[in-house]
Amino acid sequence: MNNQIPQVAIVILYQNDKYLMQLRDNIPNLAAAGCWGLFGGHLEPGETPEIALVREVIEEIGYELPSFSKFGMYSDEKVIRHVFQAPLLVELDQLVLSEGWDMGLLTPEDIHRGNCYSAIANEVRSLGTTHQKIMLDFINKK
Repeated sequence: MNNQIPQVAIVILYQNDKYLMQLRDNIPNLAAAGCWGLFGGHLEPGETPEIALVREVIEEIGYELPSFSKFGMYSDEKVIRHVFQAPLLVELDQLVLSEGWDMGLLTPEDIHRGNCYSAIANEVRSLGTTHQKIMLDFINKK
């Protein structure tokens, strides 16, 4: 039996001092269900975090990362998060959301406040706790 902690690769996509985030599906048992979070996902067996990141971003929004770099690692008892940063060089209407409920460019104010309105959900939704911490760390290091 494999007792290793699952690993994910996620990305902070930035454009003009705004950050692309995904409103996660509102499915019970999904981590941060119904909350704003970062794009990315689980590493497949044998994948590096970098390979997983490129694959996940293409699968989730159809975006080929032009370049990216490691921002940090955030671990807890449930998951190891490999966090990357990359510029978003296209407009939102050029992306195709294939996973999640909504996506949007959040401002630093949205992130500090911990929530943002979703037109698709037709309500204000919270940021996932860990995703908000990662984003605040990123904003504060800029």
